[in-house]
Amino acid sequence: MDIQPMGDAAAVVQFGTEIDLAVHRTIRAFAASLAEDPLPGMIEFVPAFTTLTVFFDPIRTTFADLERILAARWAQMPEASSEPGRTVEIPVCYGGEFGPDIGEVASHNGISVDEVIQIHTAGEYVVYMIGFAPGFPYLGGMSERIAAPRRANPRLAIPAGTVGIAGMQTGVYPIETPGGWQLIGRTPVRLFRPEENPPSLLQAGDVVRFYPVSREAYARLLEEERVR
Repeated sequence: MDIQPMGDAAAVVQFGTEIDLAVHRTIRAFAASLAEDPLPGMIEFVPAFTTLTVFFDPIRTTFADLERILAARWAQMPEASSEPGRTVEIPVCYGGEFGPDIGEVASHNGISVDEVIQIHTAGEYVVYMIGFAPGFPYLGGMSERIAAPRRANPRLAIPAGTVGIAGMQTGVYPIETPGGWQLIGRTPVRLFRPEENPPSLLQAGDVVRFYPVSREAYARLLEEERVR
């Protein structure tokens, strides 16, 4: 574990250098420890792929004190648990106007659109982190058989609920935002819910499963979300 300052009110704790499930589980375990027993002066913490950033009140504590306490906490940590988080099933209507790039993903990998859907829905995806936009899940565990590079020209507006692929990752745009991922479908499920606490449907450590739905089922589920 390596601890470095980030400005005068945050400390970045580095647990590894590559996206790795074991590193992810270690970060989850450390985050759980901080949630259960907050550090003096800590405001919040933000887990990421290989790091966990601790934001603190510089009036109440210093980086040196926080570094010492973090190191002591790490020394007392048991081996990280391999237990997964919640399993969340997310319906997706693939292709058409909802997934205009699914044909390109299929062509890039030399397979059919139906195979892209079958492979994408066969996977179980770990939420490594939430970032980029409120509630945006970075999901690991996608098959390399449907991996595809980001678009050369990002779109200026991608509708909320759109499912995308970028490299070996897949994710869901929780709000309308610009983006350069390859778009393969859309879910009616709201991933960002500002009226709830926490506002993000998914959390780091959750496991996501996608399943295909028809346009009719998508419309019905969307209406149910609106009146919920």
